[in-house]
Amino acid sequence: MNSELVTSNHRQRHAVIYVRQSTPHQVVSNQESLRLQYALQARARELGWHEADIDVIDSDLGVSGAAGAHRQGFKDLVARVALGEVGLILSIEVPRLARNCSDWYPLLDVCAHRDCLIADRDGVYDPGSPNGRLLLGLKGTISELELHTIRGRLTAGLLAKAERGELALPLPTGFVRDPTGVVTKDPNREVQERIELTFTTFLQVRTAVKVTRMLCEHGLMLPRRDRFGDLCWKQPTIAAVTDILKNPAYTGAFVYGRSRQRPSATPGR
Repeated sequence: MNSELVTSNHRQRHAVIYVRQSTPHQVVSNQESLRLQYALQARARELGWHEADIDVIDSDLGVSGAAGAHRQGFKDLVARVALGEVGLILSIEVPRLARNCSDWYPLLDVCAHRDCLIADRDGVYDPGSPNGRLLLGLKGTISELELHTIRGRLTAGLLAKAERGELALPLPTGFVRDPTGVVTKDPNREVQERIELTFTTFLQVRTAVKVTRMLCEHGLMLPRRDRFGDLCWKQPTIAAVTDILKNPAYTGAFVYGRSRQRPSATPGR
């Protein structure tokens, strides 16, 4: 690792090792990657830092790098750089630090302002120099492109399974999936009858509000599923009745991708 950029001014501050894995499963299964990341402490010593001045931030293990707002470790790192406490940031590769240019470039700006170097397994870079900024900028852009590519592949796979009707989506109340994966009606007759009553009542009264009122007047509960997928009976609401009436699964249709989730306008994201 090139150490020509490292000066006594940098060594007077701390070297921080940033360790991250994207998912809890990777934390458990990909132990070699973790070992390599923690081994960067030896690199910091080679570059002239004392053991007492080397810190490890690993509080983001199991957290995706797609957004910095959900990574407390990353936010702590940026704050320490801004306070002038850090002379060198070490990460095994750029994607460990950020998968999003909106997080990456502000970090480069803070590092350039505070004369903090960034190092990965390829070398040491100065974000305050034109060449360092260019190389780090390219690494960040490639990292973000890789994230979009990965998402695109996953989405394409989901769409292909959905087109074949093989995508195992959560089932609405009234349907169950047997051990072979075949979807059938819930064997609970009370569940079936309550769903059927909801539809037959709607054909008579024509509005979800009136269906809800009728169910409530007769003290009839609606079968629903909790967040664990277990069956429970709840007081009828207009929203619950509407969900049943508008769900295409009750017509025997397989539907995927009707809605699109947009990022929220949360500050810091």
